[in-house]
Amino acid sequence: MNLLEEKWLPIRRTNGSLDWIAPHQITEPDIVSLAANRPDFNGALIQFLIGLLQTTTIIDDEIDWADSFDEPPSAAILQAWFAPVTNAFVLDGDGARFMQDFSLEVPKKDLSSIDSLLIDAAGESTKLKNTDHFVKRNTVNALCPCCVATALFTLHLNAPAGGAGNRTGLRGGGPLTTLVIATPSRGLWHDVWLNVVPKSAFFRLQKQGDIQKIAPYFTFPWLADIGCIQTLGGETQPSQVHPHHVFWAMPRRIRLDFSEVKTGQCDICKRPSNQLVSHYITKPQGLNYNGWCHPLSPYYKNKEDKLPVHPQPSGFSYKNWLAWVLGSINAQKQVYPANIIHYALAEKDRQKDQQSTQLRMWVFGYDMDKMKPRCWYETTFPLYELGTIDKRTQKDIAEIVLQRIEAAEQTTFYIRQAIKYAWFGDGDMRGDLSFVDKAFWDSTEAEFYGQLRDLLAHAQSTAIDMGDEAFIIGIGTKWHNALVKQALDMFDKDIVGAGAIDQQNPQRIAKAYNSLRMNLYGKALKSILRLPVADKKDKPEKSNKVIKAKTPQPKQPPQPDG
Repeated sequence: MNLLEEKWLPIRRTNGSLDWIAPHQITEPDIVSLAANRPDFNGALIQFLIGLLQTTTIIDDEIDWADSFDEPPSAAILQAWFAPVTNAFVLDGDGARFMQDFSLEVPKKDLSSIDSLLIDAAGESTKLKNTDHFVKRNTVNALCPCCVATALFTLHLNAPAGGAGNRTGLRGGGPLTTLVIATPSRGLWHDVWLNVVPKSAFFRLQKQGDIQKIAPYFTFPWLADIGCIQTLGGETQPSQVHPHHVFWAMPRRIRLDFSEVKTGQCDICKRPSNQLVSHYITKPQGLNYNGWCHPLSPYYKNKEDKLPVHPQPSGFSYKNWLAWVLGSINAQKQVYPANIIHYALAEKDRQKDQQSTQLRMWVFGYDMDKMKPRCWYETTFPLYELGTIDKRTQKDIAEIVLQRIEAAEQTTFYIRQAIKYAWFGDGDMRGDLSFVDKAFWDSTEAEFYGQLRDLLAHAQSTAIDMGDEAFIIGIGTKWHNALVKQALDMFDKDIVGAGAIDQQNPQRIAKAYNSLRMNLYGKALKSILRLPVADKKDKPEKSNKVIKAKTPQPKQPPQPDG
């Protein structure tokens, strides 16, 4: 089976039907999206298509790129692009296989069950402790070639820590991926092509890898023995391989067992197959990646290291918008947006048709605790017409957005502390109040994006003057009012006020509420938003003092151009 020739990609057509296509068919106009049964499979498959096109495209300038966006290339043209690398995408057979270790044999005593390829599969420790409550063991026993290829690629992309010598992926275990997509949707081709850049522009953007490393295995590492790239116990750094290797990283040593395939139904896609795969072999000491920067992920700099961003238990909200879209910097770390996001917003030719097609950012990834997946998160963030605004104005917008996010963080602190006091007084509280933070961020999200859209519209018609006191006070007051209203509503109506009266302490609630109001109108929050502060001290009376206002830490201006 060759993955560039077989129909193995699950897609949804405009009439709602599910179908399977070969990669060269993705420009068919009625293909809406990928349609795998698992969200992590869809995330992996679109990265497969992006990597395939970026590796093989002959397009070398933005004008030709834009022409291909409006008038997608034919299936024949794509087949011509893919032809030179066809041999790298053979899934089975005696020789080199897609994403499988070139040198591994398959001794029957060392076989692993096929479900272990899945990130969320129950591990041996989980089975031993009988703690597989939500993802049960023995539910995936056999996979068709289409699903096993997807599972294999998904594991290499997200590879978590897996014991001694079992390497994590090029971006660590469970990386965050941020892609550019069209809104309204124009189809699968457009969402893939938005994340591909002209050939020479990719090399300038990536700034990693050695373009002189032209042997095929420097791009597709499964085409040769691992020793051709990395010495035993060594590392694989960008200078050792071709820049396109970044899309085809192979941290795990795996070889599928096709010697005893079965006939039956695939346990993931539920389609019948006469080539169901049940086992594979794996060994430690795969490619050990170090020093890489993937073009589809944001990174942060902590001290001297530049590390990939990973999803966290709190999920995604508008507090992440600035860092992942324009980048941000504070006393703890500096965050850089993914190269593809930076490029899409900086390249003016990609912003010409804004009336019919705007851009959004598709964000997804596993929240991992070492080798344990806690949750899959996925959402989209609006980009509006940000790419049509000049860099200087983008920096001003980034500064304003940073102030709004900091003000929201300050407000969540106030309301969390007020609720804690209303319920427990000054005593120790061991419970988890993180639901308060999530509820607040969720409830203020629509207002945040509405005001952001208005701000961007203003920036397109009138230059932003950060020294215009009336303008700064006006927009700051509008956001401050939204924060205050939501914080008081949450306290008085949704959380504390929603409790049974006979189980509450009215005096304590009154103190907590008064303290919350005084802090919301106090100096710390107003200072963040650059609002006028009265001469008198804006803080609670000593007898009512429940919450100590945090003094906002000085932060440097955002650096959106990284």
